[in-house]
Amino acid sequence: MPHDGPPQSVSLLLPGLKGLTEAALPELSALFDAAKAGLAARVTRGGKISAAALEEHQFAAHALSWLATYVEALRQLDAWAGRLRDAGSFGEIEALILQIGFGEYLNQIAGGIPMSQGEIARLADLDQSWTPGEAAQALMAGGNTPAVRDRLVALMRDNHGRATFGATGLDEELEMIRDQFRRYADEKVIPVAHDWHLKDELIPMEVIRELAEMGVFGLTIPEEFGGFGLSKASMVVVSEELSRGYIGVGSLGTRSEIAAELILTGGTPEQKAQWLPKLASGEILPTAVFTEPNTGSDLGSLRTRATRTEDGWEVTGNKTWITHAARTHVMTLLARTDPDTTDWRGLSMFLAEKTPGTDADPFPTPGMTGGEIEVLGYRGMKEYELGFDRFKVKAENLLGGQPGQGFKQLMQTFESARIQTGARAIGVAQSALETGLQYAEERRQFGKPLVEFPRIAGKLAMMAVEVMIARQLTYFSAWQKDHDKRCDLEAGMAKLLGARIAWAAADNALQIHGGNGFALEYRISRILCDARILNIFEGAAEIQAQVIARRLLD
Repeated sequence: MPHDGPPQSVSLLLPGLKGLTEAALPELSALFDAAKAGLAARVTRGGKISAAALEEHQFAAHALSWLATYVEALRQLDAWAGRLRDAGSFGEIEALILQIGFGEYLNQIAGGIPMSQGEIARLADLDQSWTPGEAAQALMAGGNTPAVRDRLVALMRDNHGRATFGATGLDEELEMIRDQFRRYADEKVIPVAHDWHLKDELIPMEVIRELAEMGVFGLTIPEEFGGFGLSKASMVVVSEELSRGYIGVGSLGTRSEIAAELILTGGTPEQKAQWLPKLASGEILPTAVFTEPNTGSDLGSLRTRATRTEDGWEVTGNKTWITHAARTHVMTLLARTDPDTTDWRGLSMFLAEKTPGTDADPFPTPGMTGGEIEVLGYRGMKEYELGFDRFKVKAENLLGGQPGQGFKQLMQTFESARIQTGARAIGVAQSALETGLQYAEERRQFGKPLVEFPRIAGKLAMMAVEVMIARQLTYFSAWQKDHDKRCDLEAGMAKLLGARIAWAAADNALQIHGGNGFALEYRISRILCDARILNIFEGAAEIQAQVIARRLLD
């Protein structure tokens, strides 16, 4: 529904915005370099980064990670604006997003970056202070004001129904892919996803078959193995749009993506020829079986063991938080093959075949049992605890054919997994934004729609801005991956920031709903539950910040 009354003047845009953002970035780089050098001095022992010292100064280390993430996020937001200017598609919405993003994040850098609801990373934690220059001061003073936020929301209301507010800066092929999967999410997922959630049902096999026909499971698998050979950026766009419909649907492709990457980077020629075409077509569905009850993020301490036999391997042990375990055909299973080790060096990866289960008998394969873990959200594939008792794996299904390579093989997939999670976070955040905006337009209080109250408009504006920030950071990490550049740092940042943004968007959208948001019948209650997992899986936020810090200091 169009907004009431005449639009506000475009004079709300900061004069010389392009020059201001470009001038502010070198200041931030210098600030980060000083913070990094100061922390490095604190945690260096004998010329090397000390793990013990890094843990002692963990809060400062994580503050550095968040500072680095903000600096990179603003750099990519500015690069996005530059691409749109070059293409002649930098309009008022985009300018408002740019100035609000810079204005807000610069103020947070100066005053404190929220790492979580109760933890603020301040420059003082890094023994730093900052006197912003003229460009930064202008952005901080005028970039994000109530009037500017109101103007952005007025434009968003005129464009309501679009899945993305503001041009994304992607090429024509990727936008065509976006349109295809946006329509699918709108028509086939959003109308029924909340019912799946409330009934705690598995996503129907019909949906999985349709996604297979659309190529979701073979997007990035090379054409020689039956896939489409598309970019990681295409995977991001597809995951984003499907997750906008329902995170469970958006996550279906993650299983095949990670399994395929494991096989592509670590498999033998025979394993690639056997498994990749079946993964690409959706003929087989995989699941990742890594986590154990007492290990969590400490994968190096896994205790599930695989013992060599005359005709293969036997696996014994327990796994937990295994997604989509019941009706899948193959498990990428991490187990200890060297009983004399207690760390990552004794681990191996297996392509462990199993029989898909039914509701009556979810785990029919001999040597394997399982039970469902009831969860708040992310329900469409279900979570399970698994038990293995001399579970048999064929000899030729040891990934790569050599034992002891499992952890290294898994590490090679972390970039793609975190890019994927960043994409899913964008989709969930976008869903929260659209759901919140729709409700704020339809719900009237004190004689007018909620959206016309400044606090409500302000929430919606910041959702739109932060979604675009997370989007551009995630696209950049995918671009790095597509161009064979190391991107573990950028992917980690995309995951770290995207997860926080998704949770904030869902929480604020629920707040806009008021008491109705607390009612199970409203889909925002599901979106909130779904958003919460993003800060935990594929590396909890605290682990992610630690990994980023260590990488920055190497």
